[in-house]
Amino acid sequence: MAFVNSMGGIPLSELYIIYRKLAQICAQENIQIARSLVGAYITSLEMQGCSITLLKLDDELLKLWDAPVKTPALRWGV
Repeated sequence: MAFVNSMGGIPLSELYIIYRKLAQICAQENIQIARSLVGAYITSLEMQGCSITLLKLDDELLKLWDAPVKTPALRWGV
């Protein structure tokens, strides 16, 4: 699982550039990215910068991640 999060001041297009580089580095290190989130999920009033979070998932955690989500910030599988 790869999570590229804007602090609020980086446009989405630039986050995808960062994600692409992250995916290249992970591929070089034989790290498979099974799921990803790219966007402004946790922000700080238009602050510059971003964060990258990598999570190691097993089959059980991946199944939980894929479960339907319906919140104000995230929605999938519903």
